[in-house]
This record gives sequence, structure tokens and C-alpha cells, in this order.
Amino acid sequence: MTQPRPVLVLTHAAHEGPGLIARALDGVPLTTRTIVDDPSPALPAVDDLAGLVVMGGPMDADDDLGHPGLTAERRLLSEAVDADLPVLGICLGMQLLAMALGSTLHRRHGTQIGFGAVETVGSDPVLAALGPRPVVLHWHSDAVDLPAGATLLARDEVTPVQAFRVGSAVGLQFHLEVETTLLDLWLNTPVMVGELEPEEAAAIRLGSRQHLATLRPGADLGLAAFAAQVRERV
Repeated sequence: MTQPRPVLVLTHAAHEGPGLIARALDGVPLTTRTIVDDPSPALPAVDDLAGLVVMGGPMDADDDLGHPGLTAERRLLSEAVDADLPVLGICLGMQLLAMALGSTLHRRHGTQIGFGAVETVGSDPVLAALGPRPVVLHWHSDAVDLPAGATLLARDEVTPVQAFRVGSAVGLQFHLEVETTLLDLWLNTPVMVGELEPEEAAAIRLGSRQHLATLRPGADLGLAAFAAQVRERV
């Protein structure tokens, strides 16, 4: 019997797990790897995968000297887009996806940490159920240009490219995967909150109670749309 193809989840920090993405992919085999500091990681061929998920992390997407595995991640993302593999990049993962497609990274473009609205554009299945101005969780300071040939899916005044699609690949600068337990982990992880003032962390805790429950139905539907693409390849 042929073994089902897995989804490869690339992580960059122990606290940056797939959250609601894993829930949406329930029943699909997941392989989680952290290769960010490996200069020569052994990665599967895209034909052997049902999907690719690239999570967030604290490093800059172009810091190949400090984190040499980023080169392999961008190469795999480029191959995945060419092969029409379902891809989901979150935060750092979106930036790596954009760079793999030839886009430019802008370091310290504008810091966004906490809950804030974005404007969705069009009716992409991953974001359509969120509505026109969903309040989402941001945790970044870098930004990317829209890759050539990509469709813009979300934006705001600080970060003009909050989400985009290229073929079967979607990048989200914000954290659609986060639920209460994962956010609590972040808020108890020193590297995540070390530069936040106590009132800023308190505002995020309050925002989690106000916004995550509202966001959850649309997030579940959007991630289910990505998971449906994956299941066609398993």
C-alpha cells in the first residue's frame, strides 16, 4: 500500500507551532522540522509532499549568515510554487515565500505587535470568511513587496502587503493560526515579550479575549480551504 504523503511544517522557534493549521489538517500526516540553522539540510522532494507550511520566527528572512538554513527554505518554497504544491507561509514564512518569488524584504518597515484590523481584498477562499476588515494578530516589524504575478489579499496602512496568493501558495503576514493556548504560550515566552511594556502585553491578553473568539469561525473556514487542497494530494 502506498503511504500517504505528509505535509512538511517548517518551524523556527519552539513556541511558533502550527496551532489551528494542525487542527485543520487533522488526519493528514505532519512532519515538523526545524532546519533554520542547518547549512545543508536534507529536505524531501516536493513531489513527495502533500503540502508545505512555513511558520513564523524571530529572525530576519534574509539573515542567511546567521541562519544558513533559510537558503534551503526559500529554495524549497520556490520549487513548491513551481510544482503547484499547496503552500501556507505565516509571518516569517510569508516573507520567505515572497523572497523565494523574487520580492524584496524591508527590515524594520513598521512594528505591529497586537491586534489590529486589515483590509481584505477580493474573495480568496483562505480569507473570504473573515469579512472585509477582520481584526487579526500581528507580531512583526519587517515587510515585503508584492511578488511579481502575485495577487494581493490583504493590506493596511503600516504593511501594504499583509497577504498574497501565487497559484496554490498563500502568504499571511498576520497570525491566523493562533488560538488562546498558543497566544498564552507566546505571552509567557521571554523572547516574545522581552521588549514589550507591561501594558502592551496586558493589551494583547485583553485583545485575545475580545478578538480571537470572533476571528475563530472565519479562521477555521479559511484554513479548512487550505486543508482541502492538501487532502487532494495526500
